[in-house]
Formats: sequence, structure tokens, C-alpha cells
Amino acid sequence: MKIARIHHVAYRCRDSKETVEWYRKHLDMEFVLAIAEDRVPSTKAPDPYMHLFMDAGNGNILAFFEIPNSPPMGRDPNTPNWVQHIAFKVDSEAVLTEMKARLEAQGIEVVGITDHTIFKSIYFYDPNGHRLELVADTATPAQMKQLDDVKWEMLEEWSRTRRAPKHAAWMHERELANAA
Repeated sequence: MKIARIHHVAYRCRDSKETVEWYRKHLDMEFVLAIAEDRVPSTKAPDPYMHLFMDAGNGNILAFFEIPNSPPMGRDPNTPNWVQHIAFKVDSEAVLTEMKARLEAQGIEVVGITDHTIFKSIYFYDPNGHRLELVADTATPAQMKQLDDVKWEMLEEWSRTRRAPKHAAWMHERELANAA
């Protein structure tokens, strides 16, 4: 079996209406579907929920559940905030720059533009506390080949040592030199 694509990715939200309005306003996503039940179809547990589906473009659906009878949302305290995030691709660096200005004009704190060599990105949070990233690809075919050529070696070295292999350190060397 080969998976055709991701059907949707689901996260929790605090307020369904606020979430739909925020994603429409700030990321131009269309609200495509809502499902609400008093029982969970898979487990039959009595747990009312609202399930929202937002069109993230090109057949990608970002979904949310509001589950009011559960304890308040939280994060895994053992996972740093920067790790778990949703990254969305934009068409160009110009769009990335425009989106940074647009978000900041709406009072949303934005980190970046961060140069990862093969892409540039900005980071910010939605009203539920989910970290989001917008990405503009900048990679050359040669850079992608260089990374492809070392991926298995890097994985094996990491698996043995749990230390960052240096095969792709060139991606952030400029950023690190500028920070020093």
C-alpha cells in the first residue's frame, strides 16, 4: 500500500468560532466543513465536540476539535515550544515578507525571517497556542542533492551517537557566524 496523501491533520482548539475567523483573516484559509456530535464515532464515548476543517490549499486540510468537556488545553511540558509546529509553504520570499508585515500589523508577534539556506521562514502562534511557520523555498537543485546524498549517513550517525552530525552544518553556518 502507498498512501495517496494526508487527508487532514487535526489539532485541538479552545474556541471553534475564534479559530475559524483567525485562520480566515490571517492565513486566508476557507472554512470548508464542520461536524458536531455528542458521541465520538470511533470510541462511542459520550463527549460532545465540534470538528472544523480549514482549506490550507492544494488538497491540504487543517482540522480542529473543540472539546468543551475536557480539561483545558496544554502543551507537553517535556517538549520545547519550537519543536511542535505546523509549517505552511508560501509562493516566494516576497510573499513571506508581506505576510510578516501583515501579521505584525495585526499585533501578532513574529520571529524571523530566519534563513535556513534551503528555505526562509517566519514563526508565530495562533490563538490556541499552536506554533505556525510560513516557509518560502530557496534551495537550489545542487543543495538538495547534497542533502539527499548524506541523509542516510546522518541518520545512522545520529542513531549511534545522539549527537548532531555535521554533514549539513553548512545550512546555518552564516547565521551562527552572524550571531557570534
